[in-house]
Amino acid sequence: MIKFKLEGEFIPLIALLKATALVQSGGEAQSIVEEGLVKYNGTVDYRKRLKVRVGDKVDFMGKIIEVI
Repeated sequence: MIKFKLEGEFIPLIALLKATALVQSGGEAQSIVEEGLVKYNGTVDYRKRLKVRVGDKVDFMGKIIEVI
């Protein structure tokens, strides 16, 4: 599990995927979200501008990011 310390109210999902080095670029992050490869709090989510907040969990390819 990857623990990500949030430095504000929220972080956009695409930025979170880039910040945790699970993707190489914003374009790649957008593609994987559009393809339904990302789960947000246990549910597939297609929103590219999703605001991820403290306590949320994001799952991509079996790698879980916990926002703290």
